[in-house]
Amino acid sequence: MITSELPVLQDSSNESGAADTVSLSVSVSELEDPTDTKGKKKRGRPGRPPAANKKPRKSPAEKATGGAKGRKANGVPQTNGEGGDPVTLFEVVRMGKSAMQSVVDDWIESYKQDRDIALLDLINFFIQCSGCKGTVRIEMFRNMQNAEIIRKMTEEFDEDSGDYPLTMPGPLWKKFRYNFCEFICVLIRQCQYSIIYDEYLMDTVISLLTGLSDSQVRAFRHTSTLAAMKLMTALVNVALNLSIHQDNTQRQYEAERNKMAGKRANEKLELLLQKRKELQENQDEIENMMNSIFKGIFVHRYRDAIAEIRAICIEEIGVWMKMYSDAFLNDSYLKYVGWTLHDRQGEVRLKCLKALQNLYTNRELFPKLELFTNRFKDRIVSMTLDKEYDVAVEAIRLITLILQGSEDALSNEDCENVYHLVYSAHRPVAVAAGEFLHRKLFSRHDPQAEEELAKRRGRSSPNGNLLRMLVLFFLESELHEHAAYLVDSLWESSQELLKDWECMTELLLEEPVQGEEVLSDRQESSLIEVMVCTIRQAAEAHPPVGRGTGKRVLTAKERKTQIDDKNKLTEHFIMALPMLLSKYQADSEKVANLLQIPMFFDLDVYSAGRMEKHLDALLKQIRLVVEKHIETDVLEACSKTYSILCSEEYTIMNRVDIARSQLIDEITDRFTHSVEDLLQEAEEADDDDIYNVLSTLKRLTAFHNAHDLTRWDLFGSCYRLLKAGIEQGAMPEQIAVQALQCSHYSILWQLVKITEGTPSKEDLVALRRVVKSFLAVCQQCLSNVNTPVKEQAFMLLCDLLMVFSHQLVSGGREGLEALVFNPDSTLQNELLTFILDHVFIDQDDENQSMANKIEALHKRRNLLAAFSKLIIYDIVDMPAAADIFKHYMKYYNDYGDIIKETLSKTRQSDKILCAKTLILSLQQLFNELHQDQGPTLDRTSHTRQRHQGVGRQTHTPTHLHLDQIKTREAVATLDGIEFAFKYQNPHVPALHSYLEKFMSESMSERREDVWLPLISYRNSLLTGGEDGDRMSVTSGASSKTSSIRSKKGRTPIHKSKRIEGGSESSVEASWLRGNDSLQTPGALTTPQLTSTVLRENPRQAADTHLPDHDSEPGSENDYVHNRGLMEDDAEPIFEDVMMSSRGQLEDMNEEFEDTMVIDLPPSRNRRERAELRPDFFDSAAMIEDESVSRTHTQPCSGKPV
Repeated sequence: MITSELPVLQDSSNESGAADTVSLSVSVSELEDPTDTKGKKKRGRPGRPPAANKKPRKSPAEKATGGAKGRKANGVPQTNGEGGDPVTLFEVVRMGKSAMQSVVDDWIESYKQDRDIALLDLINFFIQCSGCKGTVRIEMFRNMQNAEIIRKMTEEFDEDSGDYPLTMPGPLWKKFRYNFCEFICVLIRQCQYSIIYDEYLMDTVISLLTGLSDSQVRAFRHTSTLAAMKLMTALVNVALNLSIHQDNTQRQYEAERNKMAGKRANEKLELLLQKRKELQENQDEIENMMNSIFKGIFVHRYRDAIAEIRAICIEEIGVWMKMYSDAFLNDSYLKYVGWTLHDRQGEVRLKCLKALQNLYTNRELFPKLELFTNRFKDRIVSMTLDKEYDVAVEAIRLITLILQGSEDALSNEDCENVYHLVYSAHRPVAVAAGEFLHRKLFSRHDPQAEEELAKRRGRSSPNGNLLRMLVLFFLESELHEHAAYLVDSLWESSQELLKDWECMTELLLEEPVQGEEVLSDRQESSLIEVMVCTIRQAAEAHPPVGRGTGKRVLTAKERKTQIDDKNKLTEHFIMALPMLLSKYQADSEKVANLLQIPMFFDLDVYSAGRMEKHLDALLKQIRLVVEKHIETDVLEACSKTYSILCSEEYTIMNRVDIARSQLIDEITDRFTHSVEDLLQEAEEADDDDIYNVLSTLKRLTAFHNAHDLTRWDLFGSCYRLLKAGIEQGAMPEQIAVQALQCSHYSILWQLVKITEGTPSKEDLVALRRVVKSFLAVCQQCLSNVNTPVKEQAFMLLCDLLMVFSHQLVSGGREGLEALVFNPDSTLQNELLTFILDHVFIDQDDENQSMANKIEALHKRRNLLAAFSKLIIYDIVDMPAAADIFKHYMKYYNDYGDIIKETLSKTRQSDKILCAKTLILSLQQLFNELHQDQGPTLDRTSHTRQRHQGVGRQTHTPTHLHLDQIKTREAVATLDGIEFAFKYQNPHVPALHSYLEKFMSESMSERREDVWLPLISYRNSLLTGGEDGDRMSVTSGASSKTSSIRSKKGRTPIHKSKRIEGGSESSVEASWLRGNDSLQTPGALTTPQLTSTVLRENPRQAADTHLPDHDSEPGSENDYVHNRGLMEDDAEPIFEDVMMSSRGQLEDMNEEFEDTMVIDLPPSRNRRERAELRPDFFDSAAMIEDESVSRTHTQPCSGKPV
C-alpha cells in the first residue's frame, strides 16, 4: 500500500505553508533484490497461476535496436546509431506505429525482469511527455528526493518555447495525446491482476505524478494531471470489476452454503472464502490508490490557474460518476461539478455541463441527482443565457434532460426562461430551445387517443390540438414578426407536425365540429403566418435571414427531401390556395401572407398534372383581391405572384399573361378616365374623384414595379397630374407621391428597353426629353409644402442622377452619352439644403412612440445615404460634403457610420480634394462658434469640445491614409505649413526643397503680414538651420545633447535602417509621421509567475478580501463563507498555480482524511450494514476537506517555464 510518507496522505494544513516533499527514493536492498516483498504475500488474481515458465518478450527498445543495442547504461536509454527507429517509451508512444497492447506487454515483461530499470523507463516517459529534455538516471533515482529530481528536470526545460507535447499543434501531437491516454489505460488494465498490488509500481508512479502536479512548471502540471486523471479512471474500472467479482463470489458462497450438508463441498467453501478475502484486500488497496490520487492531485488541480487543467479534472470526475455510480455519484463528488459551474472560462463550464448530461441521460440515476438538481438548478437555468454560445446550447440540452426525467423539477418560470430562446439569432441555441419546447408542449399527448378523436370528428390528421397549442404559444410570445424564427427552431424536432399542411388547411377551411373551439381572428392570422413560414422552410431548405452565415450546400439526402417536400406542398396548395383566398379575400393581412405561397410552387405540376382549372381559379381570386384592396403590401404580393406565374420557362405563361393584360387594360382605362375627370373639375373635385384616381394609380404603380407597362403610356397621365399639382398647388399628397413613383418606374423600364437593344437617335432624344422634364418636376417638388412629397422627390432625384450619371456610358455603352445628366449648381444646392433641413434635425417629441422615432430615423438615414452616394461617385461636387462632415460628432450615434464611410470613399477617390473639404468643414465649425460666442471663446464649452472632436476624428493624417508617401500632398494641403513646426530636428535641405514647391514669388516679394512667419521660416532654412533652435517657431526643439543621447539610445536595428535608407528619406518619413508614431512604447508587461512559493499567507489573504454578499446560491463559497467563487463578472480568483482559498475553511474542525476517503460500496452481503453518507450540500452540517481551501505548495528553486 502507499505509505504515509506520500504527501497525499499528509495533513495539508501545515502551518509553515510548505508541504512535505514526495520521496521517490528506495533502499539499495530493494534495488538489488526486486523479488523481496518484505515478507508480505504478493497478491494476484485468484485462481491464475504465475506465468513463470513463459518466455519473456523483448522490450520496445530491444526490438528497435536489436538485442544488445537496446540495452541501457545506468538506466539511460541509448539511441540507435542510425537514428531512425524509436528507442524510448516516449518515442514509441509518440510515433504510434505499434499497437498499444504490445507496447504495454513488452514493458511488463521488462518490469518482470528488472523492475527498477523498467520503472525508470516509465518515469522518464512522463518527464519526456512533459516536453522536458532531461533524463532521470539511476543514480538520481537512488540518491535524490523527488523535489530535487523535479527541480533538476525543471532546469533542463527549453525556455525558448512554451510549447510541450500536449499543446503542440498538428495531427501528430493530437494523435500523441490519444496514444498517451491509451497507454495509461492499457497499462493499468494489463497490470490489474498482479503488478499493481506489488506496493512498488503504483506507489512510485502516484508519488511522481503528485510531485509533478504541484510543480511551478505548467507543462509538468498539465501532463501529470492528465496522466493522473486517466490513471484514476483506469483504477475506477478495476474497482468496478472487483466489486462485480465480489458480488459473484458472495453469491456462489451463499448458494453453496445453503446446500444440504451431504451435498455441501467444504473445500469449495474454503476456496470461495479465500477468494472473497483476497478480492476485499485488493479492493482496499485500490481504494487507497484512488484516495491518494483524488486528495493529492484532483482537489488541488480542479482549481488550477490553467483552464485546460481544470477541464481535465471535471471531465474525468464525470466519467467516474457515470462508470461507478455506486461509489462516486453522491454529494461528496457532485459538489465539485456544481461549484465549477461558476468557472470564468467557458471551456470548463462546458465540461461540467457535458459531464452532467451523461448522468442525467440515465433515468435510473435521477434519485441520486435529486439533491444536486434542487441546489444547482437555478445556476443551470441561468447558463442558458451564457455569453459563450456553446455553453448556452449544452445548458439548454441539460435542462431538456432534466425535464425528461422529472417534469416537476422545473418550475413554470424556469421553462419560460428557455421558451423565449427559440427566437434567438444564434441557430444552435434556438434549435436546442426548440427541442425543449417540443418536449414540454408536444410530447405529452397520446398519439392513439389523438387519432381516435380525430376520426370521431372527421379529421384526417390527429395534429389539430398540437397546432392549436403552437399557435397559442406564438401569440403569447408577442413576437409575431418572428414566426420564421419559431418555425426554424422547431424544424428539426417537430418537422412532422410543421409539415402537416393538410391539418392546417382543415383548421382554416372547415367549420369546427362539436367539441372543438373556434379559431379566433388572431389565431387564424397566426396559423396562416406559421403555415407560410413552414412552406418557405421546406421549399428553400435553409434557415431564415439572420440565422446562419449563408446558404450551405445541401447533401444528396437533403436535396431529395427538399424536392419531395416541394412536390407535396405544390400538389396540396394548388387546390387549397384558391379556397383559402376565397374565404379570406376581405382580410388584407391574411391575403398578403397567402399570396406568398405560389412563389414556392413547382409550376410544372400545373401542366404535368393537368391542373389548369386550378390555375384559372387562382388567377380569378387574385383578380378579385386586386379589385378589392389598395393596400401596398397586398398589391405588391399580387404583382409578384403574376410575375412568378409569367415566367417564360413554364408553359402556363401565355395563360397568365392574357389574364394579366386584361386586368391592366381595365385598370388603365379607369385610371385615364379618372384623371380626366379630376383635371377638369380641378378644385371642385370631390372625394370620390380623388379616391378613383388614387386607387387605380396605386394598383398601376404596384404592378409597374415588377412588370413592363410602357405600352400603356402611364407616364403621360402621371406627368399631367404632377404639373397640375405644381401649377394649382392643390394636388393631394398621396396622389403626388404615387404619380412620382409610377413615372420613375416608367423611365426605368424605358431605359431597360434601350440598353437591351440597339436604340435609334429618336429613342434617345425622346427618353432624354422625358428624363429632363421629370427631373425638373422633381426639383420643383422639393419646395412642396407636403413633407412626403418632398422626400419622395428627393429620393427619386438622387436615384435618377445616379442612373443617368457618367457611369452610364461605361462598359462599352458610349452610344448612351446623350442620356448623361450632370446636376447644375442650383440643383446641388437644393439637394444639400434639403439634407440640412430634413436630416440634421433634433427630434425630441416626447409624445411620439419609440417605434415611430425609429422609423423616422431610418427614413432620414436613407435620405443621407442617397445624397452621400452622389458625393462618392463624383456626381455632386465634393466640397458639398463639408456641410455633412461638420455634423460628424453631433450626430455620431445616428449617422456616424454613413459619414465615416463617405469620408473613406472620398479620400480614396481624391485625397487632396478630400483634405480641402475637411479644412472647409472645420472652418465652418469655427465660424459658427465665433458667431455664437464672439471673439472670446469659451474653451470649456460643450460646443467647442464637440468641434475639437471633429478635428481629432477627421483632421489627422491617419484618416487620410497610412501610406505617408502617398498622402504627402494631401497632408500639406490639410495642415498647411504649421505641420512642419510640430517636429523636432527637421532635415533642412529636405524641408526647404519641399517648401519651395508651394511658395510662389509673390509670397516672398509682397511681404505681407500674413506671410511673415512663412518668410522667416524659409530664411532660417536658407542659413542652414544654425539658428533654428533660437527661433520661436518650434516650441519643442531639442538640444544637441539630447539629440546625441537619443541616437545612442536607439537599437542597432534602427541604426542599420538609418544607414541603409539614407538620411533624407528617413527624415522626410519622420516629418510626415503622426505624433503617436514618435512616442516610444512602454515597458513590456512582466508575465505573471505561476510559482507556488510566492503565494500569500492564507490568513492575510482572508483579511484583505472583503466578503461578497452577491454570491449565487449553489456555489462553493455559498456553503463556506457565502462568497461567489467563480462569477463571470468577478475579479480573477486564480492567483498562482491554484485558486486562492483566502482562508475560507481556516476554522473548520473536520479533517479531509476523515470525510473524503473514497469508500467503494460494499458487496451486497454488507450493504445492509452500510451507514448513510452525510449531506455534503447542507451548509449547516457540511464537512469540507481543508485541501480544497488550502493549496498544496511545493518549494522549488528551478526556473519556471
